[in-house]
Amino acid sequence: MGALAFIFPGQGSQYVGMAKDFNDLEADSRAFIDHADTVLGIPLSRVCFEGPEEELRQTRNTQPAIFLHSVVAVRLLRTMKPDMVAGHSLGEYSALVTAGAIDFDDALRLVRLRGELMQQAGERQKGTMAAVVGLAAEIVEEVCREASVAGIVQPANFNSPGQIVISGSVEGVRKAMELAKIRRAKLVKELVVSGAFHSPLMERAQNGLRQALDRTTIRDAVIPIYANVTAEPTTKASEIRDLLYRQLTSPVRWEQTVHAMVRDGAATFYEVGPGKVLQGLVKRTEPGVQVGGFDKFTDVGHSYSQEGK
Repeated sequence: MGALAFIFPGQGSQYVGMAKDFNDLEADSRAFIDHADTVLGIPLSRVCFEGPEEELRQTRNTQPAIFLHSVVAVRLLRTMKPDMVAGHSLGEYSALVTAGAIDFDDALRLVRLRGELMQQAGERQKGTMAAVVGLAAEIVEEVCREASVAGIVQPANFNSPGQIVISGSVEGVRKAMELAKIRRAKLVKELVVSGAFHSPLMERAQNGLRQALDRTTIRDAVIPIYANVTAEPTTKASEIRDLLYRQLTSPVRWEQTVHAMVRDGAATFYEVGPGKVLQGLVKRTEPGVQVGGFDKFTDVGHSYSQEGK
């Protein structure tokens, strides 16, 4: 029997009504969600449950909302112990809490600050992102190098084979889009985003985050976490701190991460949190593994009820 991997979604997986069923159906979850509102001093739960969507989509709200949903869900999966964890961008913080490296309260504050800093950086320096489908990674990297004469642009997310997101200045990204079309990409689409995430345009946010990371207690993880920046496992607190800092301006190497987890024995992947984005990416990257998800209270109910709660 192979190893069990928990994976955690990032920005873009949010939806109005997220985590409301946990709040309505389970007292411990309700108390935990109330506690999160108290820690942040904002009605995060109201934004999760009721929206409006425009408010939920603001990066400073989206990130703590997804993080909270993931951690509420994983807390009920007590009978399932993952052998390894990973998270896509923001999801790395959910993974680190699950791996025992950061306390929930500290991670919640970090995630809220990270969202605020990224939103501010996007407002100060307008940038954009685009999805490129159907080109090999090395071709996309070459396209970005060629397009950089027009402005900053680099791969931001290596999501799955042939699905890559690029990020940078509006001029740089749009030039890369032109070149990708010339290289016969199947699809090239500019994304609706509030900033050029995972690009050098996030340096201002990165500097602000570093100060907060330096003040935060980070422990060695009890299980390996596969980092976005390297796509390799680590448990060391000093490495985790540095990788979280570097993550803001570095590509998310998700495809390589999934391959590395399978290389190290992962046979079953469960996405914990809102949506099914990562399940699709894992299936496309490693078709031979089992994939499932825990988004709704009914998804985790079986595991939870086994404890007689």
